[in-house]
Amino acid sequence: MEKRTLLAVALSMAVMLGFFVLQDRIFPPPEPPPPRQEQRPQEVQGQQDHVPHHIDAADFPPEIMFVGEPGEIIPHEYVTIETDAVRVVFTNAGGNIVSYQLRRHLDGGEPVEMILPGDAGSQAFAVAFGNWYDVMEGTVRPIESNFRVNRVSNLIVEFSQTFTTPEDGRFTLVKRYEFNPGEYMFELTISLTGNEGVHYFNFADAGYTLIFSPQMGPPFARLDDRYEYRRYMTFRGGRLRTERVNERAPTIISNQPAWAAIVGKYFTLVTLPYVNNFELVFAAHPESGLPAASRLFIERPAVFGSRIEDKFHFYLGPKTQQSLGLYERGENAFRLRDTGLTEIASNRGFWALFTPLENGLKWLLILFYGFIPNYGVSIILVTLFVKLITFPLTKKSMESTLKMQALAPKIKEIQEKNKGNPQKTNQEMAEFYKREGFNPLSGCVPMLIQMPIFITMFQLFNNHFELRGAMFIPGWITDLSVPESVWDFPEGVTVPFLGWGALRLLPFIFVASQILYGKLISNPAQAGNKQMKMMMTLMPVVFFFIMYEMPSGLLVYWVFQNVFTLAQQVLMNKFKKKTAATAAVADSPTKPSIAPPPGGGKKKKRK
Repeated sequence: MEKRTLLAVALSMAVMLGFFVLQDRIFPPPEPPPPRQEQRPQEVQGQQDHVPHHIDAADFPPEIMFVGEPGEIIPHEYVTIETDAVRVVFTNAGGNIVSYQLRRHLDGGEPVEMILPGDAGSQAFAVAFGNWYDVMEGTVRPIESNFRVNRVSNLIVEFSQTFTTPEDGRFTLVKRYEFNPGEYMFELTISLTGNEGVHYFNFADAGYTLIFSPQMGPPFARLDDRYEYRRYMTFRGGRLRTERVNERAPTIISNQPAWAAIVGKYFTLVTLPYVNNFELVFAAHPESGLPAASRLFIERPAVFGSRIEDKFHFYLGPKTQQSLGLYERGENAFRLRDTGLTEIASNRGFWALFTPLENGLKWLLILFYGFIPNYGVSIILVTLFVKLITFPLTKKSMESTLKMQALAPKIKEIQEKNKGNPQKTNQEMAEFYKREGFNPLSGCVPMLIQMPIFITMFQLFNNHFELRGAMFIPGWITDLSVPESVWDFPEGVTVPFLGWGALRLLPFIFVASQILYGKLISNPAQAGNKQMKMMMTLMPVVFFFIMYEMPSGLLVYWVFQNVFTLAQQVLMNKFKKKTAATAAVADSPTKPSIAPPPGGGKKKKRK
């Protein structure tokens, strides 16, 4: 292997490492999460043991003295609404949602849970009488008194409670949830209606604060901002914006976006509030019992009057073009259209350049899956297809490598002859390449042309929604969207400094295929080149550490990419040997034929 191959290897590493650096620049990692703590089980039955804390006047702002009708006792209960898409469990303690499961999507064989409680439970769509800051600081608590329940229909439920003010004014808070079949969006209507003794709703300069806390599902071990993340986005002026949020301070959005979202790798929470001049706040301060938290506060401005009615639409479901597109085309029960929600699932910025190519590869992936319903096999078939259509470029690069190997002795001779005179060496090398009709960079150009395909396939196999939970090999690769493992370390045991908690086989297979490929294309004439040996050893090691925690779907792609490249190289080497043998026969001198003597060379017998 000569300088050209070394340059190709270095360029490949630079592009791949630059890819990861660029990804971190576009989506900078969040602040390190607090140490992981054991997460409470997500079963709804476990939440049914919750008993609301004792209610007294100290739990509410001074504007409220009593809760409920005199002598009224409301028992604690749970209410469930089910559609073909979701199963939602409510508690009448505050009229909040304690479980929101996606029935069409599985997590460990069970429906995906979208509301994660910490040690203190969850406050999903809770209401507090106060501003967001007091709620976040804990000086104002969300309402936890038991509400009356009115089951309007199988898809609509109302929770109501009455409050009394020091001036003997009375008002009723009603929370109404409405769901529809086949949709992940629901409508939440919050109304406050007062009697003649109520002239305004002003609790520390807020009408109320609506809360989603502490975290959106599904469960995760950590956020690395690449294979699992929580990002915060707003949509205003027809543009999607990413908001920076960290654990130290909340991020206040007060310029009235059309909607705001907490976005994960595969799922998202979106709020479309219809409140004038509301203040929206994202927060990520730690929560005991969770590796990280993602909170959303919507503060309703104070109102002078005796009536408030606000409507909110919340989307809590998969981050796919298909599901979000219902609210672009108006194909939904709420008649919403042109919302811009599909922007959440679209490539943005640098990645938008590769969208057409990604869509084409995604179409191929789904096509192959239609014939063989196994996404692991589909990834292999897509990889093979891409290798076949890019074979002319690969062949040109391989031929350039073989040509360089053939010229290596002469190149070495020129370098030795002009040792200490680099100008003379370069001049003779240029003349030599010209005589041979060879461009030393001719092998790099095909590799660079293929790089967009590699990057796009990386994006596709890392983010394609259907790979989530997709099994390739039972008992080993059971989910192509997460790293596989052949042995999980005991609880609490990890590799020092790296944090690896399992033994994974695919990274070792990948490294083995890289090393084998390196040996296959190595030039025997360069066997003593220490620099080359180090490069051929270092590159697989670097990629091993990069890829150890990658989703198994990506590793399947890279392993078979190497396997097919190895096969192509073997064929090229055989072709090279056959061509060389043919040329040797053609160029070998033929022995001159000796004419036989007259008479056919037979001796005449003497008589």
